[in-house]
Amino acid sequence: MPFAAAGNVKLYYEDTGRGTPIVFVHEFADDYRGWEPQVRYFCRRYRCITFNARGYPPSDVPKSESKYSQAIATGDIAAVMRHLKIRKAHIVGCSMGGNATLEFGLRYARMALSLTALGVGSGSDRDKRAQSLRDNGTMAQRLLDLGMCEATKPYVIGPSRVQFQNKDPRGWRKFTARFAEHSALGSANTLRGVQMRRPTVYSLEAKLRSLKVPLHVISGDEDNRSLEPGIFIKRVCPSAVLSVVAAAGHAVNLEEPALFNAIVNEFITLVDSGRWKLRDPRSLVKSALSNKR
Repeated sequence: MPFAAAGNVKLYYEDTGRGTPIVFVHEFADDYRGWEPQVRYFCRRYRCITFNARGYPPSDVPKSESKYSQAIATGDIAAVMRHLKIRKAHIVGCSMGGNATLEFGLRYARMALSLTALGVGSGSDRDKRAQSLRDNGTMAQRLLDLGMCEATKPYVIGPSRVQFQNKDPRGWRKFTARFAEHSALGSANTLRGVQMRRPTVYSLEAKLRSLKVPLHVISGDEDNRSLEPGIFIKRVCPSAVLSVVAAAGHAVNLEEPALFNAIVNEFITLVDSGRWKLRDPRSLVKSALSNKR
């Protein structure tokens, strides 16, 4: 099995195709296998890298919660790229991976050709943050007490997952089966060390305003915890574009793989062709009749 070293932690990865690299960063409830529809599509023209985050076998599962954080998760992307001698890549992340992708652009801008952040910012809204922290804490303890199979049952039919279940029950069952195979300890440590402690999207406003790396934010219109943070990013970040997918929940890459592939491909193609531009400042004026601020 191929592994990349991130300090003393080994990260399992797969490397498929040739061309400009795309690194895919998975969500909390999935792993590298969840990107299969994207790898099969993009590997025809791109070099596709998928990997499992720390805490997700066959990657190492550090026992200490201190080995998990947003900064560490972001650094692990860079570690995989350095191991593969990739100087720059398009980074595509979902949910937990979307937050790491966003922070990667802020911390490792020189290594990013572009950023695609799907379902980003969950738990950032003030009216939802307390509930999100409680839910994550409860889930972490359930994982340790009950194990993956039992603890994940309510999660996979949550308000942003039922869309997937209704549209594609076969795909949803495969997703739930993958989730149940994860490490309970690794998942609990990820919740406590990464999810519950990462900065909110709103706290990144100053950094987002100065971000120049092309950024594509994608959200399902029924993903209530990520939709407003996505709109916020679009409003404050000059390099951002926002795609909202109708009648979709959290993991649009799984729910609507063909549509997701198409809009990501269009974005990456614009970047690769040099046609991607920062937002025209004339679009930011208050009056619809004047270009004066």
